[in-house]
Amino acid sequence: MSSPSKRRDMDVMKLMMSDYKVEPINDGINEFNVEFHGPKDSLYEGGVWKVHVELPDAYPYKSPSIGFLNKIYHPNVDEGSGSVCLDVINQSWSPMFDLLNIFETFLPQLLLYPNPSDPLNGDAASLMLRDKQQYEQKVKEYCECFAKENIANDSAEESSDEDVSDGNGVASSDDDVAGHVDP
Repeated sequence: MSSPSKRRDMDVMKLMMSDYKVEPINDGINEFNVEFHGPKDSLYEGGVWKVHVELPDAYPYKSPSIGFLNKIYHPNVDEGSGSVCLDVINQSWSPMFDLLNIFETFLPQLLLYPNPSDPLNGDAASLMLRDKQQYEQKVKEYCECFAKENIANDSAEESSDEDVSDGNGVASSDDDVAGHVDP
């Protein structure tokens, strides 16, 4: 069996060699951001999110920390921090899983099949149960405002001061990620 550090290196390299855009943080491989596209045939289709990944020293025996950096409206994602409530990442993680499983299976399944009975975003869970049509509209609004397909390619002409609530512009600045306080 290979050492955890070799496995970590191999899993990160495998993710980098895939179709996902991976941006290392501080030139290390323990912390990075991954560009994640909403799954086809879901309310999130067309959205692009930056997902922050932190690998603990004990990876793959301990699960990575996963969080959305730009806002997403989902019952199992904390709107403020972007933290993900996903059993397979938090409680039932296994060293048999790798980073590609997270982006190719676990996160798409989370977005396709939200679980309002175990929420991190109580408002989203409540709205989903109470008024599915209004919930779906709010998901689409968040996708339009915070996860446009061209979020990574916005032109320099767009002002980072532009109000995203009108849905017409999303600045490409890293300052406009989850944690930004709405007025």
